Amino acid sequence: MSDQTATPPLAGTRIIELAGIGPGPFAAMMLADMGAEVITVDRPGGNPWAVGGHGILFRSRRHIAVDLKTESGAHVVRRLCESADGLIETFRPGVAERLGVGPQDCREHNPNLVYGRMTGWGQSGPMASLPGHDINYIALTGALHQVGRKGGPPVPPLNLVGDFGGGGTFLAFGMLAGILSARAGHGGRVVDAAMIDGASALMAMFHSYRAEGDFVEERGANLLDTGAFFYDVYETRDGKWVSIGAIENQFWTELCDVLDLPDSMTRDHLDPTRWDEYRKILADRIAQSDRDELDRAFAGRNTCYAPVLTLSETVEHPHHRARDTFVTVDDVVQPAPAPRFDGRPPTSPRPRRAPGADTLEVLKDTGFSSTEIESLLADGVVDSTP
Repeated sequence: MSDQTATPPLAGTRIIELAGIGPGPFAAMMLADMGAEVITVDRPGGNPWAVGGHGILFRSRRHIAVDLKTESGAHVVRRLCESADGLIETFRPGVAERLGVGPQDCREHNPNLVYGRMTGWGQSGPMASLPGHDINYIALTGALHQVGRKGGPPVPPLNLVGDFGGGGTFLAFGMLAGILSARAGHGGRVVDAAMIDGASALMAMFHSYRAEGDFVEERGANLLDTGAFFYDVYETRDGKWVSIGAIENQFWTELCDVLDLPDSMTRDHLDPTRWDEYRKILADRIAQSDRDELDRAFAGRNTCYAPVLTLSETVEHPHHRARDTFVTVDDVVQPAPAPRFDGRPPTSPRPRRAPGADTLEVLKDTGFSSTEIESLLADGVVDSTP
């Protein structure tokens, strides 16, 4: 088995991140978790919006503070790009160009640079320049419409589908594809990672169902949206919840055995005309037990059952503890890097550093002379936090 710290898969890859919030930092975190060297360019003093809730997203980076509103600051970023494989920015379309750090500006210094752009609406189209957040982007893709119960309103699934699933994850994927292309001799690329594109791609299977006539656009009426009683969550006697996903016959039959359900339910659970009737029977049976009792009853059984855990319960679950799914960094419990390579996380996360904590080191590594660095500090172009 290979050494998890010696050769992470992206060792030798350098990414410049123009600090933003949400999906941009998440993409950079994914790349840093895989061993890429990520240099985050903060504004002097940091971004107040990137404090609460963003600490883990900025792990495992070096931080340099640069005033991008100055030409000298833009020049610093362009110099950083000379030795980088990629750059990530999360501005609205046109902002990076106005600052002098757009794709053309940076690729003049490095034609093999992969320039990643993270937006909600994309770099083109009539809505490209408008503001928005995850809830707006997934609303436009149809994803939000389909999440919720029958007869109820759409339910925002946190900001997982737009920001992190359709946004940051697709940006990281696009960056890797672009870097592979550049290393194959095809030159740098501009990655237009729009959350509306990524979230739409996540809906590919449901577009397929719709094309085949196996999907209706009513919430809570399909196989995977709580329409089917055997793919849903149920409340236990002690007010907690469990999840049931016993779609296939063999799993459903064993679940019926565990819960001692009526024989008729083992034969026609896929018949939609019986779903409302069977939902009540299943709910009543589950409500007779505490969640811990059900956990014990289902342990080791092939039933597609799992308790619905809170975040605090999650980190203590025996399966996560056995796999070290979570790690503690500076007393902060957080997800370990994923996916694993050779059975292990590829790196050990490092805590977030303060904006400007690595300014002097990064500038020296980039080739700035002591005189240049002193001038940049004196003019307020860069900031160094002890």
